[in-house]
Amino acid sequence: MHKQPLTRTLTAAVLGAALILSGCSSGSGQQPTVPTAPPTTAPNKNAVINIALNADPPKLDPHQSTALVDRQVFASLFDKLVEIDKDLNFVPMLAEKWQISPDGKTYTFNLRTGVKFHDGTDFNAEAVVYNFERMRDPKLNSPRLAEIKDVDKVTALDPATVKIELKNPFSGFLATLSDRAGMMVSPTAAKAAGVDFLNNPVGTGPFKFKERIKGDSITLVKNESYWQQGLPKAAGVVYKTVTDENVKLVNLQSGQFDVIDTVPGKQVPSLKSDNRVKLAIGPGLGFQGLWLNVNRAPLDKKEVRQAINAAVDREALVKVVFGEIAVPGASPFPPGTPANAGAATPKRDVAKAKQLLADAGVTGKVTVSLKVSPSPVSQQIAQMVQQMLGDAGITVTIEQQEFGQILDKLAKKDFDMAQVGWSGRVDPDGNIYAFNYTGAGNNYAGYSNKPVDQLLDNARLESDMSKRKAIYGDIMKITDADLPYIYLWHPQEVKGLGPTVQGFVPMPDGLIRTATLTK
Repeated sequence: MHKQPLTRTLTAAVLGAALILSGCSSGSGQQPTVPTAPPTTAPNKNAVINIALNADPPKLDPHQSTALVDRQVFASLFDKLVEIDKDLNFVPMLAEKWQISPDGKTYTFNLRTGVKFHDGTDFNAEAVVYNFERMRDPKLNSPRLAEIKDVDKVTALDPATVKIELKNPFSGFLATLSDRAGMMVSPTAAKAAGVDFLNNPVGTGPFKFKERIKGDSITLVKNESYWQQGLPKAAGVVYKTVTDENVKLVNLQSGQFDVIDTVPGKQVPSLKSDNRVKLAIGPGLGFQGLWLNVNRAPLDKKEVRQAINAAVDREALVKVVFGEIAVPGASPFPPGTPANAGAATPKRDVAKAKQLLADAGVTGKVTVSLKVSPSPVSQQIAQMVQQMLGDAGITVTIEQQEFGQILDKLAKKDFDMAQVGWSGRVDPDGNIYAFNYTGAGNNYAGYSNKPVDQLLDNARLESDMSKRKAIYGDIMKITDADLPYIYLWHPQEVKGLGPTVQGFVPMPDGLIRTATLTK
């Protein structure tokens, strides 16, 4: 079996700083654990795990999805070819083992046998071939295309063996297969449903889709034929959409929810001594900030985008809104991760912002709209950005829309600015490539810079992380001037748990693995 860890720098940074809180802090030098119910409490086999999510998942299809909140549900519905463990090693899932050719261009996967999709379809090499064909089908217009663009050919050697040949070596390929591009959907169900598969998803995961009430809840039931013996431990999972963090917390404290995906940052200090709540806190892999439409006036002027960047006070934003569960940032790579250059966070400079607007010739007539989701936290962020930019002479109109609608507007390039971030990936390529490469699925800004494209491709060819870091540094020098996206902060990974929840394993990617959960 080929088991390839990321660099020890990332592993140490994520796990060394990981902190689980329940009344008091644990030492940072030990493996994080979450307090559970007393051992004498027998798990309830009929338990239903109630999880609150901060937005309604837009698309329950890994080949069409672009939202983190989708991925939370995918963790229950879909297995991947490759999984990560809590140390960020790549470990077997649907692929039991794999071999990589010396030139780094051919991956041969030995697949797990006896696995079936929820609809009874066999999981096998032909199913893997179909999944790649589906992602590459122009009719689907999958966001996964940028992630698998180097795939040249996928061949079923026999029912339990599949060979994937790449056009070029791709240093982040296993990481790609540990996320949505590696999630396997049922060929039978997908062929029958077409793009409507997102309304009735079928995978091989520990839970099966039962029903959805749009904007309210998603109900899953136990996969009685799951291939991992003894899992899942619960009878079902219900995901509820609750955009207000304070409402989520109150319902967690009352026992209505078992897990909540975010926690109000300003309440974290007091929650450390609240016996109704257990907190899992650790460094995240993602970023948050502002998308800017570089092809729409006045944001088509680079100086205007630079003025917005100069007018924002990242430290004040984090202090007021998030407290200790976020850090200011100006990079797609969080502190402690291999590609992070360690540069200081830019300081606010209103005078510079005004001068940049004057240089652009747009003084006194700069008006932009900012799309944000309806959560109170998003509204607070928008209001702070509005005030900060107003000090520099930029009028911001706040437009509140549901998260899924914002993503649709971004995909259509129908926006000025939008506050949308990224949950992060275990390989740095996943935090930068699809957002900056010309025509890539997540390049919402409409940004195109051929030298950047070439550098992004070069980084994929390089396996030495120190050399990749240097390439990413060259990319950032260009994008820090062009600013298709303004990075503002890096969230910590924070989950709130009810006191009776057992089996929760904190993961650096922030996804809630439900197979082991019970209460």
